[in-house]
Amino acid sequence: MKFTPHSYQKYNINRILANPNIALWLDMGLGKTVITLTAVNDLKYNRFAVNKVLVIAPKKVAQGTWTNEAKKWEHLQLLRFSIVLGSQSKRIKALNTPADVYIINRDNVVWLVDYYRNSWPFDMVVIDESSSFKNHQSKRFKALKGIRPHIKRQVQLTGTPSPNGLIDIWSQIYLLDGGERLGKKITGFRERYFEPDQRNRDRVFSYAPKDGADKRIHELIGDIVVSMKASDYIELPPVTYNSVPVILDDRARKAYEKLEKEMLLEVDEAEITATSAAVLGNKLLQLCNGAVYDEDRNIIDIHNNKTEAFTELIEALNGSPALVFYNFQHDKTRIIKALEKTKLRVRELKTAEDENDWNNGDIDILLAHPASAGYGLNLQQGGNHVIWYGLNWNLELYLQANARLARQGQTEKVFVHKLIVQGGMDENVDLALDNKAATQDQLLAALKARIEKVKGE
Repeated sequence: MKFTPHSYQKYNINRILANPNIALWLDMGLGKTVITLTAVNDLKYNRFAVNKVLVIAPKKVAQGTWTNEAKKWEHLQLLRFSIVLGSQSKRIKALNTPADVYIINRDNVVWLVDYYRNSWPFDMVVIDESSSFKNHQSKRFKALKGIRPHIKRQVQLTGTPSPNGLIDIWSQIYLLDGGERLGKKITGFRERYFEPDQRNRDRVFSYAPKDGADKRIHELIGDIVVSMKASDYIELPPVTYNSVPVILDDRARKAYEKLEKEMLLEVDEAEITATSAAVLGNKLLQLCNGAVYDEDRNIIDIHNNKTEAFTELIEALNGSPALVFYNFQHDKTRIIKALEKTKLRVRELKTAEDENDWNNGDIDILLAHPASAGYGLNLQQGGNHVIWYGLNWNLELYLQANARLARQGQTEKVFVHKLIVQGGMDENVDLALDNKAATQDQLLAALKARIEKVKGE
């Protein structure tokens, strides 16, 4: 297929060619992959400016998205790819295979840096979904930070650079400029532009930007960041969000309320931390979904009301394919069991072959966890229905996961169905997601409100 870039795509290609270090904060569906590969092809075969290119991506994206995109376009047929995945011996073999672009998943970045050390061979690095390097304390960030002087060109790609606020961008910008714009230490960055927000006596859980910080930060990074929203450049079919109410029967409701009350009363709301909030929040969401893990990771079934609502929704779709996101492993087990009685072709998204089969219409129900399928995958040709069996508090994953279908190339109206247990923690998450506010702060606030409620009863 011949690639005729849109004007905004030409602009971004030229920015990559002109800037050795650049971040493209492009909304989902704007074509970040083909933009980057077009620039890589030019730098490699026309300008002889790069030799070996490394792409760091989420595992599912690394498996097939980049190579599939290259196969689509005539001008990219010269590019040779090597996928650096699998066992250590397979990864080493892939690294020693002659290629132009080497693709590795982000979980192997530390291993890769340690493998090459000062003999780093990649003169260009592309970080797909750079927001996964937002934690300055993570091993993957520290590994890239150490090897940064050996990287001549770098491109960062993401649609959500700061899902939890501007404080998330420091580490990403540091990897681009070594601290030139936002400072060499995150402590200094925080002190200049933020002030403590959620905290207890000993610990600060979150920071809020000072007045004018947003504008000042964007001024500082404007020369190395391109930011674009899809709504300004492309017309996508509309997305309809459908919250499907799940009503617990009397037996299930009593069991749910008893367990929820016991869990909430074990926690002192004044001392609740981000870690304990995440654990408690997950347990309450498990209850909504119908089962919980005990201390030995055994599954305790509580109710089937959500599974019943799910199968009714599948029946109502009348054969239309659906991309189903689950939250916990026991959710997946119960979903698969419920669908065994149907003639639907059900598969879990694991490989690039699964992605291709879905887009070719060979799968009716594609199961995926948002953490493994939320980035980069092009699934828009296989269907237009998303079903959330269980929600979670990660707004970034929610937006990215929905964008697997609601993206450029989708020809049908997209429906996002969310199964919501009435009166349960599901409602808190659903409301926060609708308001684009599903963050750790919202989870803490929701839990404290629920604790107050059960204490009052």
